[in-house]
Amino acid sequence: MRNWRWALLALALLLAWLQYRFWFGPGNSGEVMTLEAQVEHQNRDNDGLQQRNDALAAEVQDLKEGQAAIEERARSELGMIKPGEKFYRVVEDAPVAPVQAPSAGPVPSDHPADVP
Repeated sequence: MRNWRWALLALALLLAWLQYRFWFGPGNSGEVMTLEAQVEHQNRDNDGLQQRNDALAAEVQDLKEGQAAIEERARSELGMIKPGEKFYRVVEDAPVAPVQAPSAGPVPSDHPADVP
């Protein structure tokens, strides 16, 4: 009967030691949660960078193979046109300020202090 008490005490001490290590020891649950959050954040950053890299790779491939991308860049960035094309520039009209009629004299006032 005495042996099971010692075994129970040993198991309780082992449980207490394991709980201490789980909550406060190296690699505790708080550190694990922090590291998981950092990994998730890094994965989001990596996904964004991968999308950017894919877009740049597609643009490089298009520039190597097709003339359409080169022509578009020459038109938009350098202002170039093909021989025989006509270039039209559309300019929006600037808003016109309303014309006010010149006043003939002092404006009458309703305030008694303004009356001479």
